[in-house]
Amino acid sequence: MTKLNMSTLFSVAVFVLASCQSTGQTPPPSQPPPVVTPPPVSTGVGSFRSSGHLKLDAWREEFAAKALADGHSVEIIRSVLEGIEPMSQFLEQKSAPVDQAEFSKPIWEYVDDTVSRSRLTNGRQRLASDANLFSALEAEYQIQREYLVAIWGMETSYGAVIGNFDAPSVLASMATEGRRQSFAERELLALMSILASGDAYRHELIAGWAGAMGQTQFMPTTYLAYAVDWTGDGTKDVWRARADALASAGNYLRASGWRWGEPSLVEVTLPDSFNFALANGEKHSTASWETLGIAPVTQPSIDPAGVGRSELWLPAGASGPAFLLYPNFNVIKTYNRADSYALSVSLIAEGVKGNPAPAGNWPRTIDRLNIEEIKRLQAGLNRLGYNAGPVDGIAGRGTRGALQAFQIDHGMLADGFPTRRALSAVEATG
Repeated sequence: MTKLNMSTLFSVAVFVLASCQSTGQTPPPSQPPPVVTPPPVSTGVGSFRSSGHLKLDAWREEFAAKALADGHSVEIIRSVLEGIEPMSQFLEQKSAPVDQAEFSKPIWEYVDDTVSRSRLTNGRQRLASDANLFSALEAEYQIQREYLVAIWGMETSYGAVIGNFDAPSVLASMATEGRRQSFAERELLALMSILASGDAYRHELIAGWAGAMGQTQFMPTTYLAYAVDWTGDGTKDVWRARADALASAGNYLRASGWRWGEPSLVEVTLPDSFNFALANGEKHSTASWETLGIAPVTQPSIDPAGVGRSELWLPAGASGPAFLLYPNFNVIKTYNRADSYALSVSLIAEGVKGNPAPAGNWPRTIDRLNIEEIKRLQAGLNRLGYNAGPVDGIAGRGTRGALQAFQIDHGMLADGFPTRRALSAVEATG
């Protein structure tokens, strides 16, 4: 190697100094090399075509990475997310309306719509035409056939109306809207697992407006946990195979605690001068109800299965039908938490056996409250220290319990039913 002499080194130094002076700069001080930030790591999923909704597109990019981290393949992730479209029921409302029929309609209108003559007739026909299937399902899952057919009829009119929404689009829009993001994302991950298992193709993932699928309307996580291949063809086809759908419903109800041979409710009559404050959600013994003069309407007994304890329920207050509720009523509510839903399923089950649904008259002319008035009632009860829960316009168990406590304290007929008279009393109380 050739070595530079001192003369040469001096010349190079002079040249560097002159060059720096000519540009107005000074030689940089000795310092460590700059820290280089690595580029972001690609999720490997790739980009998507725009859905036309910026917020939905941004959510999708983030969720795709979550799905990949959760172990789903790029192929499945892209299959589910590529063609999603924004759904107006979630993304075009400034605030979500209380529009579910079980919450927004008077309970008698809801029962009129759901426990229709045609639904009862069709239910009886289904039980007759598929008698062997229902016998086998009863033997396997220990669910009375009338309740299985009632769930089927209630959810999709015996498979006739299973929905026409794209399930991934519904759930993606729900997640983007934000109030139920964790729930919707969990259901989307379950959809990916369904596709990975081979139980359905992407184009078969159709659902109702809230994402429930098939003839018995399972959410994806419920499908993964309880869907059954009753036909033995290698797939759990709740969309087209009624046997798979009904077996899946039976499996779900059994796992939820269904009690074989017991009713969900019994319609009863109440004696004159009855203490309606006893309809407060607490269970009492059959003997105590009988001592108070409660009698069955269509059943041979108020407790035909010998359960021993039940809750008195007045769905429309003191002037409407009365029911004793048994444990299976709450099992039905694992499908839908609304009391009105469980009531309709129960009445369909009774109706296909020939019992009227219900025998008692509804108080159709009562001065019931609308949604805004219920919000006022809830706010007033909360103000007075009676915990009515969220001010949401839904007169559920919490609101009615709070109103009943107020009625008891103020010497009113304590049936907990929200009327304008009850609202006036609450708002007039300081």
